Amino acid sequence: MGTFADIRPYNDDEVPPVLERLLADDEFISAIASLRLGAWHKRVSFLLYPLVRFILRRELRNVCNVRDFQAIVKKYMDAMVKSSTKGITVSGLDELDPKKAYLFMSNHRDIALDPAFVNYAMYHNNHDTVRIAIGDNLLTKPYVSDLMRINKSFIVRRSAKGPRQILAAYRQLSAYIRHSIEEDNNPIWIAQREGRAKDGNDRTEPAIIKMIAISQNKKQETFAEFINKLHLVPVAISYELDPCDGAKAKELYETQTQGGYQKAEHEDVESIATGISGDKGCVHISFGEPLHGNFETPELVAAEVDRQVISNYVLHPSNFFAYKMLYGDYPKGVYSNQQKSFSIAGLEAEEAAFKRRIEALPKEHQPYALGIYANTITRKQAQD
Repeated sequence: MGTFADIRPYNDDEVPPVLERLLADDEFISAIASLRLGAWHKRVSFLLYPLVRFILRRELRNVCNVRDFQAIVKKYMDAMVKSSTKGITVSGLDELDPKKAYLFMSNHRDIALDPAFVNYAMYHNNHDTVRIAIGDNLLTKPYVSDLMRINKSFIVRRSAKGPRQILAAYRQLSAYIRHSIEEDNNPIWIAQREGRAKDGNDRTEPAIIKMIAISQNKKQETFAEFINKLHLVPVAISYELDPCDGAKAKELYETQTQGGYQKAEHEDVESIATGISGDKGCVHISFGEPLHGNFETPELVAAEVDRQVISNYVLHPSNFFAYKMLYGDYPKGVYSNQQKSFSIAGLEAEEAAFKRRIEALPKEHQPYALGIYANTITRKQAQD
């Protein structure tokens, strides 16, 4: 694994020293205190930080490997699911072989929760957890990098500069993905695009497929054979509510009206925290069918991933409420195989609450916020 040492997740024997490094990091301790207590904790940090360290050290005292650490993560995931969702449902996973490694390619709505919910579904259904592709643009602090890599994340070097450096980074990444699937028999999660689909339009970037395919041995296998060996499974993750909808709407509005949007420092880290703590309503994870066929080009692969993601995406009442607010009436006949026809009966209070949520945003941002929820329906309509 020396070839991948600078991008791979941490190995079991690296876990104890990484945990010690985290416990010694004041920024990490401050972040934990802030999540639990809010910003006011900084006024008494000299009292709180030793206590936080003591509590964390006690909780982590028996963690010796990655699996132990993920058992701790599971406890926090369980608490987060209970406090910020109405529940999680899963479909399609029972059709996949738990002994086989798949390349899971999902739509991308939340920076951290998309792969976290895939892992949550895998863990609770006796599948091995995934190794998670994460851009180095998110690793703005050392403790964030340590946390991600100890939780089976591997690094996508988006900061690479110049054609040679970029090509070298992509070759290493592609080789690692293939190594994980074929040699380690460990599943992979990767987003269908670089960056979140902030407007709710889930589309696969063929460039992602091209990057993955760099490790194809063209002398020994066709492109289709290479894709088939990866057991690529499209995944559709749907949230009833998006905790970051207001921030996304602001970015979309400024990009549209001012020609661009400048992120604040550590804005992505703040989005991660908002996504974790904010109300998400019901969450559904739909696992599709592995791609096996004569896929001759990256564009054909991307088209099939899109087809499955859009088809399997489970709509929530919020999608219908938003569509009505934008277009004046509810849509007809746009459902996935996992859900029944939508009915407003009994949902009047939920519709009123959703309307208040949108109307609390600046008026000029509201159409963009509605699009986050309604655009999935228009994609389904276009597919039909």
